[in-house]
Amino acid sequence: MATPITNSPEKEKALNLVLKQIERNFGKGAIMRLGDATRMKVETIRSGAITLDLALGGGLPKGRIIEIYGPESSGKTTLALHAVSEVQKSGGVAAFVDAEHALDPTYSAALGVDIANLLVSQPDTGESALEIVDQLVRSAAVDIVVIDSVAALVPRAEIEGEMGDNQVGLQARLMSKALRKIAGNIGKSGCTVIFLNQLRQKIGITYGSPEVTTGGNALKFYASVRLDIRRIQTLKKSNEGEYGIRAKVKVAKNKVAPPFRIAEFDIIFGQGISRLGCLVDLAEQTKVILRKGAWYSHNGDNIAQGRDNTVKYLVEHPEFAENIEQQVRQALDMGAVVSANSVAPMDSKDGDSIEAGDEEA
Repeated sequence: MATPITNSPEKEKALNLVLKQIERNFGKGAIMRLGDATRMKVETIRSGAITLDLALGGGLPKGRIIEIYGPESSGKTTLALHAVSEVQKSGGVAAFVDAEHALDPTYSAALGVDIANLLVSQPDTGESALEIVDQLVRSAAVDIVVIDSVAALVPRAEIEGEMGDNQVGLQARLMSKALRKIAGNIGKSGCTVIFLNQLRQKIGITYGSPEVTTGGNALKFYASVRLDIRRIQTLKKSNEGEYGIRAKVKVAKNKVAPPFRIAEFDIIFGQGISRLGCLVDLAEQTKVILRKGAWYSHNGDNIAQGRDNTVKYLVEHPEFAENIEQQVRQALDMGAVVSANSVAPMDSKDGDSIEAGDEEA
């Protein structure tokens, strides 16, 4: 039995020796004091909606796994594409793994995505998709990867089998093994990985929510941020009909900021998230813009009558809108967007592929 060290200098000396030994065996940076870490503060990427950035504590965390889930037509892909657009604007490289084979280039371009430089993959199997994601993350040359969606990551055994075969837990085992590999590589490369997920209904649930996400429970644990997005209202105009939706996002999990915050924003058909609509809402909350009755004013000067006209005024006067955004961010003490990463590539391990049937979920 080892003799306990009670003397403080001896304990410090023993600690320094073991730290040096660990660094010799596992490489520099394998262990460190948290106060000595060079990347203490988690950098963030703008989501495209300033209200959601506020709820997230600054934006989508860089170098983390993020899950966005919700019902159909609630804005999951739109939110992910806005994140891709923001990364590209800052000089980063983005990849989109289109497992659903449903990516619309025209709509993506309308959201500000640089289609010419967007890396797109449409794999046939879930193993292929996750292997592609792993290699992109390992390269450290890609800043953000979006997987659309987990439900479409079909295991190879299911594709090659018969329609009536009973194959329980294949997708859950696939996700469990893949995330164990990808999570560590993400931390080293600084790449942000966004998984889009669908909802299913549990049978026979009397109490509580019957909703459950696909792909097992592994993603729930590995994700640093989980966003539950819902459509709460359809936006209509009497003379134009339906022109968009009002989306509500609940931060169901957040490891880098307080969770359970809620954000709302408008999604305009063919245009995406109404950034200036979010800005007007927050400017009113922070008293940067004041509303008296139907009129909105700034520093005593009327801007426009009604929210829609105020948003239209900001669209027509971008310098004024930028000034309002700076004042809002200053009032809320929100950080700025991060630039592209520049982390050195990692060594890949040949022959270390992802298969669904190798592990239990």
